[in-house]
Amino acid sequence: MSDLRKYVSGRKKRDQAFAKGYEKGYEQFKIGVILRQARESAGLTQEELAQKLKTKKTAISRIENHAEDIKLSTIEKVAAALGKQLQISIV
Repeated sequence: MSDLRKYVSGRKKRDQAFAKGYEKGYEQFKIGVILRQARESAGLTQEELAQKLKTKKTAISRIENHAEDIKLSTIEKVAAALGKQLQISIV
């Protein structure tokens, strides 16, 4: 089971509101988790990533935990700061 699936499974068990609205918010939530995992993979704290992006740690936390209204340009900046490239797929 992937880290994302483990997290979702555990969160559904702990948080009834999350479980109820899961399907509707899944794609938006997944973006935040993917960004958090990429940051952790790069060995950076939220504070360190914030410094690279010339923003505050709270902004990084908001992106990772509430990515429902994140701009594509913001995702591109985060990816670049992590030494990654953004790829988008329509399936």
